[in-house]
Amino acid sequence: MLRQRCLHATCRKASLMRGFFTLPNFSPFSPNSNEQPPTQTYHERKIFPYGRVDLYNLVADVGSYPSFVPYCTGSRILERRVGQDGVVRMDAELMVGFLAFNESYVSKVTCRPYESVQAEASSSTPLFKTLQTTWRFQPASSISPHLSGALPLHGDIRNSVSVDSHSPDAGPTLVTLDIAFAFENPLHSALSATFFGKVSTLMVQAFEQRCLAVYGSGTK
Repeated sequence: MLRQRCLHATCRKASLMRGFFTLPNFSPFSPNSNEQPPTQTYHERKIFPYGRVDLYNLVADVGSYPSFVPYCTGSRILERRVGQDGVVRMDAELMVGFLAFNESYVSKVTCRPYESVQAEASSSTPLFKTLQTTWRFQPASSISPHLSGALPLHGDIRNSVSVDSHSPDAGPTLVTLDIAFAFENPLHSALSATFFGKVSTLMVQAFEQRCLAVYGSGTK
């Protein structure tokens, strides 16, 4: 009887130890989970006192991204092509680093002079499942407010002007930034939700500082 009680106590103790030291299943972060990280989208817009030519040239200069794009630690152009329509297409390798993550990936960059610059990850990485960034440049009315918090709706006829009647060298310009990304690993998505939640705001702020450094304060 005493031996049976000892065995029962030993088994109960071992069971408790297994329960204490065994990590729980962090669903939906479990590798066997069917949950996929959601695509996160962010939108920013602000009126700058510069012409579309100047703003476009800064964003189209992929080689300078480490100088002002948050979390971009390196970039190099692998191939550059100019179509008959003037559209520039590039394959660029970009390196990003944040927290403990450091990754590189190839991005397809499409530059439509003075209109838009779009970059989309074309190669799979351990970090991102999808990653797309789009900058757009639209003429703005001279009476439009300069502060982003009071910007008009995109295409609002009261504050925008016809592209045909607005020189690309003249400001002001409405700049819009759209970012869409999804992490490959749900755990990365959870850990980086707060960290990456402000990336679009940081990019616009960094872009504004870059404009000031290159072009000065401009004309409001």
